Amino acid sequence: MSTASVDQYYPGLEGVIASETAIANIDGKHGDGGLEYRGYQIEDLAGKVSYEETAFLLLHGDLPNRGQLKDFLSRLRAMRAIPEPLLSLLGTIPKSNHPMDVLRTSASVLAHFDPDVNAPPTDHAANVRKAERLVAQLPTAIASRERLEAGLSVISPRADLDHSANFLNMVHGEVPSETMREAFDVSLVLYTEHELNASTFAGRVTVSTLSDIYSGVVAAIGTLKGPLHGGANEEAWKLVESVGSPENAEKWIQDALGRKERIMGFGHRVYKTGDPRARILKEYCAKLASELGDDRWERVAEPIERVVTETKQLPPNVDWPCARLYHYLNLKLDIYTPIFAMARVAGWAAHIIEQLDHNRLMRPRARYVGPPTRAVTLIDDRK
Repeated sequence: MSTASVDQYYPGLEGVIASETAIANIDGKHGDGGLEYRGYQIEDLAGKVSYEETAFLLLHGDLPNRGQLKDFLSRLRAMRAIPEPLLSLLGTIPKSNHPMDVLRTSASVLAHFDPDVNAPPTDHAANVRKAERLVAQLPTAIASRERLEAGLSVISPRADLDHSANFLNMVHGEVPSETMREAFDVSLVLYTEHELNASTFAGRVTVSTLSDIYSGVVAAIGTLKGPLHGGANEEAWKLVESVGSPENAEKWIQDALGRKERIMGFGHRVYKTGDPRARILKEYCAKLASELGDDRWERVAEPIERVVTETKQLPPNVDWPCARLYHYLNLKLDIYTPIFAMARVAGWAAHIIEQLDHNRLMRPRARYVGPPTRAVTLIDDRK
């Protein structure tokens, strides 16, 4: 039994070290709030390393060489199709259902068709294979549901397209421009992993009971559904859209701050001097706006970003530019968070596998604040 004191209480477990990990470092090499995946700085990965390479890095421990990447891409592209029963189910789930609920169900259904479904939960090789299938299939489930919900025919995955281009093609029915493909790919890389956030923690807690990787991912998806963790990119776009025009932006944000409204897309529990991912994606927003020939939303966002940063000392987080980037890619608002999940599944799976490789059941304590010990009285004597 642990001898740790239960006197010290950390609300929300903030600052508590609950796991050791070799996957992500959010303190940076100088402890300055940078982000690294297995020792690689995010600034060096974004734009140079594809989402597939990033998923390989997280699941296999290092960036792939050409031969390893070729084999990995071949495996992923061969596994993109989803089982017919899931495709049928996606067409019958009521359209009013929350997209994250649909995604949660999709992950659970995929487990039943995984050839390694009965492998022991601590089988490392089988867990990696399961993780690769989830990376390959969740985008197909999201895109298929999006098409079916719109009354359109499902578009099958294409083996000649990379992860990002294939997803956009399955959603829109056309191959994106290179600028669009690259911008979307970078967003997936930046969303792939972020240490022990709420959804990752939920996944690790789940499998610490020796449950399976699919149960861990389902738990993570359910956790991401909550608005205190997921959905910030959706709310950030609603904010930008509500401002309407660049001319309104300065007054709008000053008035909102005067009313003490919460401005979504700013501030971060960990990053106090700025989210490095936001700085990277802002550049890609400008590129997409230029390609589309319309920088209105960049001109709306700029004064809001400036005023909130200067007035509240809250720099933008990754969701602030990502909201505009996904709008430029003509993606519907309600799949912004499922897209986050399809990127993050590689990170979730890496943590789940790490947990199972070095498992200890997670069983924290609670500090009791109820009544003191008391006697039970017979019912007729109770007032």
